[in-house]
Amino acid sequence: MNAMDKPRTLLRLTGADRVDFLTGLTTNGPGPEGSLTYAALLTPQGKYIADFFLLVRADDIVIDVATEVAATLAQRLSMYKLRADVQISESDLSLSRGTGPAPDGALADPRHPDLGWRLYSDQSGDDGTDWTALRVANCIPETGIELTPDTFILETGFERLKGVDFKKGCYVGQEVTARMKHKTELRKGLVSVDVDGPADTGTEITRDGKPVGTLLSRSGDKAIAYLRFDRAEGELQAGDATVRKTS
Repeated sequence: MNAMDKPRTLLRLTGADRVDFLTGLTTNGPGPEGSLTYAALLTPQGKYIADFFLLVRADDIVIDVATEVAATLAQRLSMYKLRADVQISESDLSLSRGTGPAPDGALADPRHPDLGWRLYSDQSGDDGTDWTALRVANCIPETGIELTPDTFILETGFERLKGVDFKKGCYVGQEVTARMKHKTELRKGLVSVDVDGPADTGTEITRDGKPVGTLLSRSGDKAIAYLRFDRAEGELQAGDATVRKTS
């Protein structure tokens, strides 16, 4: 089954050390029982490996992750496990989500109020929401598009999306992430833009012929772009399209 058939994979962590294990690795540790949090696993250099949701239940923690990075995440978690009492397997739960009335047992998406709910049960699917349009409207990054292996998560808005906890202590990549937060000013990052004309995801954005960024997720005349802030003012070009930061 490929990622198009099953876009999300649900992993199951059991064992007495599962909470401490994830707390010491991820940008945002598991919350109390019944909670849903958003987090990421980074390289020691602070680069993105995978983003995911953590559903804490009485006997396990369910990791809701994009299928395209699920195997990489499971492999990396297994590498870090060492002697910890942690077991990793695939959950028998399914995911459904939507933005309409929430069914019993659904949990609010922790990233943004407009992103609706997520339900972990024996049902899968969603309510027909145009998720790309919704993400673009709120500048929400997506695995494999805005979130790629060369990404620093603070440039993608992870703090705004409640995906990183600067008070919880160490995690893999914490030094670099904390330094970017406290000692430097971000020079690049995700920006909402208006687009006039044809341009696909991945098109280079230029100003006066010089590269300033990349056009990413697009819905109609709106898009998310990764831009250098100091070069991104005024009218920009993406192929045959004109691009401007959304006012």
